[in-house]
Amino acid sequence: MARFRSQYGYLLVLPVLLLVIVPSGGCTSALATAMYVIKGTDIPAEFDGMRDKRVAVVCRPMVELQYRNAGVASDLSRKIGVLLQQKGRGTGLLSQQRDPRIDVVGHQEVAEWVDENSWEEYAEIGKAVDADLVLGVELERFSIYEGQTLYQGRANVTIQVCDSKTGDVLFEKSLPEVVYPPNRAIPTSERQEPQFRREFVQVLADQIGRHFYPHDAYADFARDTSPLE
Repeated sequence: MARFRSQYGYLLVLPVLLLVIVPSGGCTSALATAMYVIKGTDIPAEFDGMRDKRVAVVCRPMVELQYRNAGVASDLSRKIGVLLQQKGRGTGLLSQQRDPRIDVVGHQEVAEWVDENSWEEYAEIGKAVDADLVLGVELERFSIYEGQTLYQGRANVTIQVCDSKTGDVLFEKSLPEVVYPPNRAIPTSERQEPQFRREFVQVLADQIGRHFYPHDAYADFARDTSPLE
């Protein structure tokens, strides 16, 4: 009932918004503006099956990456988990009224089990930590250097969601190469390596996580056009 009243209240706001906006912008632009306020500019999740589920996030790097980029897989899985927990809702007014519906297993719990046990299938981890689903991230490539004096992150990943009980793969996708920044490299004199690595891991986590929650259609455009300081 409380949720109904909340959403009904926003429906009452819409006519008021139209009365305020129409005189200055015309009917078409007013309606578009009002719908933006109500709905936001979200693109729906490509896979929406994580709602009301307990999800474990695991990143498995290629063997050679474990030595060249120690800690990246752990940082990536942790940041993806945070995004899933925080952004399991849209950005419009109505979406913000919904409680997050993705319950993420604590990163430390998953990491400790993975470190202490041998495993081959993601479903094994899901069963061990009492998760309904496992988001597995195969980190096939990760680099942050473009030559010796420039930073430009590049990564290739394949993601899959599997059912912990049955082992069935419910969603699988190989992402296009993720490049950051997409249009220029950054001189190493402008960043410390750990700082740039953290930035790139955050970007990569967002590119992965957005497959499972609504995201802003203009987020990439903003990142491409904003100067990096």
